[in-house]
Amino acid sequence: MAAPGPPLLDVRDLVTRYQMARSGIRGPRRTVRALEGVSLTVGAGETVALVGESGSGKTTLAQSVTRMVEPREGTIRFRGQDITRMGPREMRPLRRQMQMIYQDPYESLDPRFRVRRTIAEPLAVHESRTARAWRAERVTEMLDLVGLHPPELYLDRFPHELSGGQRQRVAIAAAMVLKPLLLIADEPVSMLDVSVRMGILTLLDALRAGGLGIMMITHDLSTAAHFADRIYVMYLGRIVEEGPAARVIGDPAHPYTRALISAVPRPDPLEPSAPRILAGEAPDAAHVPPGCRFHPRCPIAAPDCADHDPRLIPVGSGAHSAACIRLGVAS
Repeated sequence: MAAPGPPLLDVRDLVTRYQMARSGIRGPRRTVRALEGVSLTVGAGETVALVGESGSGKTTLAQSVTRMVEPREGTIRFRGQDITRMGPREMRPLRRQMQMIYQDPYESLDPRFRVRRTIAEPLAVHESRTARAWRAERVTEMLDLVGLHPPELYLDRFPHELSGGQRQRVAIAAAMVLKPLLLIADEPVSMLDVSVRMGILTLLDALRAGGLGIMMITHDLSTAAHFADRIYVMYLGRIVEEGPAARVIGDPAHPYTRALISAVPRPDPLEPSAPRILAGEAPDAAHVPPGCRFHPRCPIAAPDCADHDPRLIPVGSGAHSAACIRLGVAS
């Protein structure tokens, strides 16, 4: 759970857009609206899950928060400090406090580096004045932390000599070696076998004990329900529902969230379930529908949904909210 006090990460009304190349010499220049007014918080010791279909803006949000992509509008506060317009030199000390792990552990590791060098590389960049012996000891400590025992067995291996789960553990060790305060995990287990997913997720969950805040991007609602404290549901660059994980999963208010939850397999094969298949594909982010961006696919859409772009409003009591003008209407 999040520690009391100001949030570790506080994002307000973030807007990120991409300019696409012209389609021909005289073709119009299209703008991709990747994020449109996104707000969220992550507390110390808290896991927040971002869920939604591919193309909903989850990865762009992660890249905007870490300033790998420059947002157009909004504010990003890290530990109370506004980092939205910081230059590269000002951001450098903060980079070590905000680390990221990626979906494909093989692509994120340099195939030419042995494990010891992969994990030591962040130390060489950010703590170059430290003694080599200290760095070597720190690498061994990280391997032990992520469950690769004994560390000596892995230090001199190349990525191709490791299993998928071992590679992801090495990637986590490289991210944690600088002792960050915020870890952004972009689909950290989607490329792994089911048999090793639980081990990686349990490891990430255990890392929170020291106050680490985790923003986890996933399309798997069952994972979010089990490990996250809060869930943000994204659709086409907007957050359409947010709240405590138990509330969002147990009592979803937005029709998009209901459809996502209905597609999660039930553990009991005899339990009746009827997935709510959404019509069509998510629209192109360069051509966002007017009004509610979900209304072309919504099973309960009304004519006025095409005229109103709803904002998040409270649902019942507590910190649960959803962006739908037809809240309370049965699907």
